Amino acid sequence: MKNTADTDLYRALFDTAPDAMIVVASDGHIRLANPQALRLFGYAEEELIGRPVEMLMPEAARGAHRGHRDGYMQRPRVRPMGAGQELVGQRRDGARFPVEIALSPMGIGSDALFAASIRDISETQRQRQALRRARFDAYVAQIGQRALESPDVENLADKVAAFVLEAMQVVAVGVFLLRAPLRPSLASAVRDGADRGLVDRACAALALDESATPALTELDFETWLQRDEAGDGWADAGIRGGRLVPVLDHNRALGALILLGAEPLTIDRDAEHFLAVVANVLATAALRHHAQEQLAHSQRLEAVGQLTGGIAHDFNNLLTVISGNLQLLEADCADDPSAADSIARALRAVGRGAELTRKLLAFARRQRLSPAAIAPDALLADLGRMLERTLGEAVQVRISCDAELPAVYADAVQLENALLNLALNARDAMPRGGRLSISASEETLDQPPEGSELPAGRYIRFTVADTGLGMPPDVLARAFEPFFTTKDAGKGSGLGLSMVYGFVKQSGGHLLATSRLGYGTTIDLILPLAANAATQTGTTAAAGLPRGSGTVLVVEDEAEVRDVAVAFLRGFGYDVLEAGDAQQALQHLRDSAPIALLFSDVVLGDGASGIELALSARRLRPGLPVLLTSGHELGNTTPHAFALLRKPYRREELAAAAQAALRGGA
Repeated sequence: MKNTADTDLYRALFDTAPDAMIVVASDGHIRLANPQALRLFGYAEEELIGRPVEMLMPEAARGAHRGHRDGYMQRPRVRPMGAGQELVGQRRDGARFPVEIALSPMGIGSDALFAASIRDISETQRQRQALRRARFDAYVAQIGQRALESPDVENLADKVAAFVLEAMQVVAVGVFLLRAPLRPSLASAVRDGADRGLVDRACAALALDESATPALTELDFETWLQRDEAGDGWADAGIRGGRLVPVLDHNRALGALILLGAEPLTIDRDAEHFLAVVANVLATAALRHHAQEQLAHSQRLEAVGQLTGGIAHDFNNLLTVISGNLQLLEADCADDPSAADSIARALRAVGRGAELTRKLLAFARRQRLSPAAIAPDALLADLGRMLERTLGEAVQVRISCDAELPAVYADAVQLENALLNLALNARDAMPRGGRLSISASEETLDQPPEGSELPAGRYIRFTVADTGLGMPPDVLARAFEPFFTTKDAGKGSGLGLSMVYGFVKQSGGHLLATSRLGYGTTIDLILPLAANAATQTGTTAAAGLPRGSGTVLVVEDEAEVRDVAVAFLRGFGYDVLEAGDAQQALQHLRDSAPIALLFSDVVLGDGASGIELALSARRLRPGLPVLLTSGHELGNTTPHAFALLRKPYRREELAAAAQAALRGGA
C-alpha cells in the first residue's frame, strides 16, 4: 500500500513539475513525459513514448547528439540546469527554440533510466540579447562622443582600442590606420597580464604598414592565426582566436581593427554589427581628420601666399628705386669704366632680387600669366633634349607623350619653368644617378581629386617621377611652402616647388605629390585642356623705341619710386606732371592742359586703386591712353583692360611700354 502511495506521489510530482520532464532509457528511447513536456513540444503522450529522444531536436543535430548521449550514459553524472551549452529543441510543427537541460541518472546497468528536465529559454535569451545589445549601444555612444571630442585620430584610436577590448572581452585589440595625418599609426590595448607587444607582432606579421597591406576584406584572420604564418607561436602566447575588421572608405583600405582572443571568437550578429559600426566611426574620423589637415595645410599656404604677395610688392618698390637710380648713374658714368662695372654688378643683383620676387608672386598666385594652347608633345620634346644635355649621364631621362594629345591651356614659359624646376629637384634627389620620367596624358575627371575643387571634365596630367631618395611624410607636408628646403645652405632658395604650386593653382589646375623615403617622388600637374585655341608657336619681337613727346601724368604714392619714373620719362623727351595720390591726379585731369598718357601705380595710398583712377580718367577724357605699373601682380582674376608694366622695370622697358600704350590709344 505504501509503495503505491509513493508511486502516486512521485507521479504527481513528475506531472506537476514546472519544467518539461522526460525519462529516457539506456537505449535512448522515451519512457515517460510529463504534461509540460507534451505542451512544450506539441505531442500527444502516445506519440512520444517509445520513440528516440532525438526526435525532439532538429534533424541536423541528431547524429551528434547520439554520440553525446552514449558518452554520457557510459559515465553518468548529475548535470544541473545551465551547466552545459545551450541546445535547440524542435516542436512537432518544426518550430525551433533554445533550451537548457538538467540531467539526473536513475539506477545503473541496462535498467538505468535518465531524467531530463527541459526549460524553454526563449524569453531569457531575448532578455540576454537585449542586455547585450544595450551594452554594445552604450559603447558605441561613448565611442561616438570620443570621436567628436578627440583632437586627432591617433587619440581617438587609443580610446577605441580600450572600449572594444572591454566590450568584446578579448585579450588584445589594435587599431591600425593608414590614413592618419602624416604617418600610419597603431593604437592597442591589452588585458592585464597579457603581452603588450601582441598587436605589434600581428601587424608586423601581416605586413600592415604604409607600403604593403594584405587584402583586408578577404583575409580569414582566424585561419591565418591557426596556420601560425608569423612563426611566433600564437598558441604559445595564449592566442587561439581573432578577428580582423577592415576600416574602409568605399573599397579603399584605410586600416584595420584587430581582435586577439584566448579562444576562437564566436561573433554573433550583435557583435558583428558593433564591430562594423566601430570600423565606420574610425573610417569617418580618419577621413575627417585627414580633410582637416589638408584644409589647414591649404590655409597655411594661402596665408603665406598673401604675406609673400605683400612683401613682394614692397620689395619691388625698393628695387625700382635702386634700379632706377643705378640706371641714371649708369648714363652719367659711361666714361668711367670702374664706376660702370660697379653699377653693372649692382644692376645684376637687382635682377636677382626681381627674380626672387617673381617666384614669391608665383607662389602667391599673383603673377600675370599669358595662357595659350600648347602642344604637350612639342613642349616635352624640347624639354627632354635640354635635360639630356644638362642633367648628366648618371640620370636617365625618359619622355613619354602621345603625339595626338590635345593642347593644354597654360602659360608656355611658366609651364616649362615648372617642369624644369621639378626635373632639377629630381636630379638633386638622385646624387648617385637614377631614372627621371616625364610624361603627359589626357585624363577625364568625373569627380575632383582629394583636396581640390576642380570641376569635372577633361585635363592634361603632366607626371614627373624620379627614383631618388624620396621624402618622409613630414617633409612632404611642407615641401611647397616658400623658403622651406632640405638642401645645404647656398644650394637652394626653397622657392622652386612653391613657384610650381602657385603656377598650377593660378592656372586653374591641381598639384598632387607622393613620396616614399628611399623609393623616390612623383609629382602630377593637372592642367585644363585648351578649348578651340590655336597652338602657341612663337613670340613677337619687340618694336623699336623712338623718343617720345607729349605730357605724361605720373601717379605714384611712393615719392622715391615716382622720382625714378619722372626721371626716366623726361629722359625720353616727355613732359611730366606728378601726382602722389588719386585726388591730385583727378585734379590734373580736370584742368585743360593736354595729357597724352596716364602712368599710374595700381596700389595707391589710402586704399585707392590705379584701376579705378584709370576708369575715372577715361570718363573725364575718353580714349586717354593708360599704362599701369605694379610690384604686386594682379593675376588673371582682376578685371581691367589696361597694359601693365611690372616693377622693377628698366628704362627701355618703360619706354617700350609707354610707346605701346600711346599707339594703342583707347
